[in-house]
Amino acid sequence: MYDVIVIGSGPGGYVAAIRCAQLGMKTAIIEKYSTLGGTCLNVGCIPSKALLDSSEHYHNAAHTFSTHGIELKNLKVNLGQMISRKDDVVKQNVDGIQFLMKKNKIDVHQGLGSFVDAHTIKVSKEDGTSSEIHGKNIIIATGSKPSSLPFIKLDKDRIITSTEALKLKEIPKHLVVIGGGVIGLELGSVYARLGSKVSVIEFMDSIIPTMDRTMGKELQKSLKKIGFEFYLKHKVTSVENTGKEVSVKADNGKGEVVEIKGDYVLVSIGRRPYTDGLNAEAAGVKLTDRGQIEVNDHLQTSVSHIYAIGDVVKGAMLAHKAEEEGVFVAETLAGQKPHINYNLIPGVVYTWPEVASVGYTEEQLKEKGIKYKAGKFPFMASGRARASMDTDGLVKVLADAETDEILGVHMIGPRTADMIAEAVVAMEYRASAEDIARMSHAHPTYTEAFKEACLAATDNRALHI
Repeated sequence: MYDVIVIGSGPGGYVAAIRCAQLGMKTAIIEKYSTLGGTCLNVGCIPSKALLDSSEHYHNAAHTFSTHGIELKNLKVNLGQMISRKDDVVKQNVDGIQFLMKKNKIDVHQGLGSFVDAHTIKVSKEDGTSSEIHGKNIIIATGSKPSSLPFIKLDKDRIITSTEALKLKEIPKHLVVIGGGVIGLELGSVYARLGSKVSVIEFMDSIIPTMDRTMGKELQKSLKKIGFEFYLKHKVTSVENTGKEVSVKADNGKGEVVEIKGDYVLVSIGRRPYTDGLNAEAAGVKLTDRGQIEVNDHLQTSVSHIYAIGDVVKGAMLAHKAEEEGVFVAETLAGQKPHINYNLIPGVVYTWPEVASVGYTEEQLKEKGIKYKAGKFPFMASGRARASMDTDGLVKVLADAETDEILGVHMIGPRTADMIAEAVVAMEYRASAEDIARMSHAHPTYTEAFKEACLAATDNRALHI
């Protein structure tokens, strides 16, 4: 009998297990696959960032090193080595999670976890054997899988998901990406930097459509510079593997069919909650009509001692959101009073320039009828950005028109994935734009752009533009 059983070892699951163990609970974690870490560490966040870094190094060597006074000859891509390095990065992270399980005395059970009843979990191994464990409390953290369209046959050869895109044996001549969201643009960036032509087909009228529209417009301009082309407001109607190429047909909204041919098609239209084999109904756990596990504000399911976190419940499918929820549940079980402000969970796109956002978008403020003021500052006017040749993008700050409280921060530019943390801190403490404008920021740094955008939001006082 365990105090807590966690099903799934992704960022939400393993963090929940660690925090439970830290709080003195006897904890077990169940993982279907042979390695811990879930999608994020094995076939998501970590490997994609490894390839993004490698491809960015190559792109800079090919396009900007000579300007810096660095001359190279016979530059070429060794894709096999890039994939090998990515695999090594994944292994180091996965081994790190295994170490943390041992350090915190968490029992790891390898196999598919499924409910027998509300307190009993069956662990089925690949060799056909199984065992049962019992828990006073159970946390479901089974994550998500890539979504597809009913008429698309994912052959994982030419018609692929993000998982296959991380281990291609060749650089595509023409990669067609269905979906203009985060995953498709990040993986498209990897191969565009290595020389692929990349075509993005998006049903909406903007890429990264859930973010502030200014970000989508700016990112589209930057990605076009490295070989992207975009088909916005196009509805994919068929995808066919003809052998050596894939044909994608789409309705352009004008009654015309557009055909785009490439040697690979990456289907990247989002992810779906993963509850396959969980047998949740045996425990009385209810699912929504979208396949998510139904939870209340305390992340309890319809069964009070069973909780669910991460991609399998409502909200943004982000690793750090899952981590926060894992800690939230662990501390709730310990009798503490944790909280999560979902509006202040940042979103990031790891293209280059990077895109990062927290709080309300301008479109949301307009929809809610909240009066606001906006301040912008372009990286073209940043001395640090000019020095590093990273002048694409801007910082946009949205503040309450009356109180000056910061309501949203949206950044596209160099290292904004790290810079957004300052905005999160500011907004957690309900800072005003004036507060940030009055803080000394080291010069020259990229973060000065945030200060300048705050100055611009307060009576248009930006100093360097």
